[in-house]
Amino acid sequence: MLNLLFPKVCNGCSKMLQSTENVICTSCRHQLPLACHHRSGNQGMKKIFYGRIPLENATSLLLFQKKGITQQLLHNLKYRGQQEIGAFLGKWLGSELAEHPDFKGIDLVIPVPLHRKKRRIRGYNQVSRFAVEIAKKLEADYSEGILLKRTGTRSQVFKNRLTRSQTDQIFELRDTELLKGKHILLVDDIVTTGATLENCALQLIKNGDVRLSFATMAMA
Repeated sequence: MLNLLFPKVCNGCSKMLQSTENVICTSCRHQLPLACHHRSGNQGMKKIFYGRIPLENATSLLLFQKKGITQQLLHNLKYRGQQEIGAFLGKWLGSELAEHPDFKGIDLVIPVPLHRKKRRIRGYNQVSRFAVEIAKKLEADYSEGILLKRTGTRSQVFKNRLTRSQTDQIFELRDTELLKGKHILLVDDIVTTGATLENCALQLIKNGDVRLSFATMAMA
């Protein structure tokens, strides 16, 4: 009855979903532009951080294209409360990483945090459920309380590299002891210049003996 009154629609094209479909329709899923660096061996995402952060591995599930399906998915997730998108993408990527030897040794999954004010307004961190599902698939621990964002910043999606690089020192750690000796997977929704992931990573690696990898929903 609920589906009759409020039919589920595709988060990519807004058409009604079939009973066997979830989050996005079969047609949109087949049209999604895949990055999947872990699958192809492409080092494109990892190269963004060469000389900036010592990384073990880095991967992104999708490619971001303006006015494309990926942009529509991220918009619905971030601004329309469709948190099931994050869970859907997390299960998808997590299942693949669980079968990849480079990611089987992950000990802890941490999402890039939101400032408490922005989280209070939005009601959720759009990366959380993505990260939770990846942690489940990897049988790794999950924490949102170790890495915190101490200052608010505007959206960085359309900022250039120089402007974005000026946002360092906006993250801090609450407990460094929990990180020592761990292989950490830091996850975010989208990577462009890599400034946000870099700034988080600098906090994670400066006070402990850690190994670090990145995973994102999309790469622009």
